[in-house]
Amino acid sequence: MSQIHNDELFDILVGKISAAINRTFLRSFVAEGIDISTEQWSVMACLWKEDKVTQQKLCELTAKDKPSMTRLIDKLEKSRLVTRVSDPTDRRTNIIHLTSAGVALQAKATEIVMRVANRTLNGISEEELNTSRTVLKKIMANLK
Repeated sequence: MSQIHNDELFDILVGKISAAINRTFLRSFVAEGIDISTEQWSVMACLWKEDKVTQQKLCELTAKDKPSMTRLIDKLEKSRLVTRVSDPTDRRTNIIHLTSAGVALQAKATEIVMRVANRTLNGISEEELNTSRTVLKKIMANLK
């Protein structure tokens, strides 16, 4: 492994990039009148892909722990974007449903996310993106 320069510590760089992207998403959501956090958006994105899933499945899809997911769903419920329904076959299990407001939010939020993603990746070639994906996936695998 090559020497990492003090001013380019990998963990700091990745943390700064993640924070900057989250701030940009949040500012863009606020500017468009969407009152959700990036974490809440990640839950909504999963539900837009597949509605009516268990809270546990959302934990797995977003890599969030159960208490964090409970708080996120509480906030989304308070905003009337999702509802919790007890599974009729197992009342200990909650099924998360999009509300009509949650469904209606998809187009606008997705457009904002795509706009920010395009700006974020501007000037980065497909080859550079593929290399970055490969390296980051290897890092995640090493941390498991």
